[in-house]
Amino acid sequence: MKLRQKITLFIVVVFSAPIMAQQLPQFTQYMFNTISVNPAYAGSRESMNMTALHRNQWAGLDGNPTTSTFSFHTPLKNERVGVGLSYITDQLGFENTNYVYGDFSYTVPVSQVARLSFGLKAGFTNYELQNPDPNDPFFNANFNSWKPNFGAGVYLSSDRWYVGVSSPRILNTDLNDGEFEALERNSYYAIGGLVLDISADVKFRPAVITKFTNGAPATYDITSSFLLYEKVWFGASYRFNDASNFGAFMDYQIANNFRIGYAYDLPTSTIRPYTGGTHEAILIFEPRFSKKTNLYKSPRYF
Repeated sequence: MKLRQKITLFIVVVFSAPIMAQQLPQFTQYMFNTISVNPAYAGSRESMNMTALHRNQWAGLDGNPTTSTFSFHTPLKNERVGVGLSYITDQLGFENTNYVYGDFSYTVPVSQVARLSFGLKAGFTNYELQNPDPNDPFFNANFNSWKPNFGAGVYLSSDRWYVGVSSPRILNTDLNDGEFEALERNSYYAIGGLVLDISADVKFRPAVITKFTNGAPATYDITSSFLLYEKVWFGASYRFNDASNFGAFMDYQIANNFRIGYAYDLPTSTIRPYTGGTHEAILIFEPRFSKKTNLYKSPRYF
């Protein structure tokens, strides 16, 4: 392996997750991609939802983390039931992790304005490690493995606020079972947010997500954003942990069915001199059905 590749890989590994401890990726626009961490969110938008997201973390580093996701979820004819499907591919250096999971939720009203949803997630995690230099005595492995896992979550919400707790991967799974460990560690998430009216055309939405992973530092993301004329979201976020960063984003409703967004993160930790920042793009499609189907009732803010 070339010296530059070794240095770059060392930087990526030290300032992200350990190379042999697989963790779910995190996103700046997490509030628009809740299904990735909480299966109880499936169907909660009262409409079919398809979301695609791509994240290029620490651009400029060779072997930097890149993540692409696609998710689909919808309520069924029995609107208390929601189902979904999600796919995540996460590339870090010479390892690639793919997640293919289905989601199921069941919702019960707990008051005139609040709903409580219970969710289950199940599927498979694929871990692949490729050796770029078979003559390197310190890095000599090629590996590909699929392992099952499952998760669960609870989501309490109204039209103006939400809270939730979840564990998308409950099992601590060794994805290798060979000469080295590639542990998929269980993680626990807590999320929350609300929407406040500033004026008839301006709304304010604070949000927070926390992540606790066995064997890794906890992370805390705090986000503040504004919605203008039911069309444009813009805001900023800050992540507190050993790889802290500041982020800013803007999302635009380009049509009734489509929304696009972009986020930029700048690390504030010691990795900052080595990278130009992180870029994240999101596309959301929500077909609006006729009122007869009763699948789209009111604007959704989360």
